Amino acid sequence: MDGSSGNDTEAKPTGNEKMELPVLTQPGLGVTTTTVTTITQTGGDWSTGLLDVCGDTRTFLMGAFVPCCLDLSLAHQYGECMCLPLLPGSTFAMRVGIRERFKIRGSVCEDWTTVYCCYPLALCQMIREMKKRLKTQIYTVSTALESS
Repeated sequence: MDGSSGNDTEAKPTGNEKMELPVLTQPGLGVTTTTVTTITQTGGDWSTGLLDVCGDTRTFLMGAFVPCCLDLSLAHQYGECMCLPLLPGSTFAMRVGIRERFKIRGSVCEDWTTVYCCYPLALCQMIREMKKRLKTQIYTVSTALESS
């Protein structure tokens, strides 16, 4: 068709239309940067003695009546699988690990004697230690959003 007939409809710009460009890239959501500063109290002796059971009554009662449940809780707090206490020697291994992690004075022989001669009291002491040492471990969490 030659464009002279009246049947052809052609869009004629009026000047009010906005020119739309195709989207070539999607805007990014940005990059999130997270900074975590951890300070762990280390060194010294156990924060509570083996017989200091009065400070945490709930832990003491669990240790006295259902030490297996307290052992499961300890494994969870320690960051291990809840099935760990089912393995022989696992409580001893966690005690050595807690002592090493927090640089507590002592020896493997002392840990073995404590766990195998005073199992419920050792569990209570380990739970109290984890609560105390991990309570103030993370100090600062800051997030910055950067556009890309």
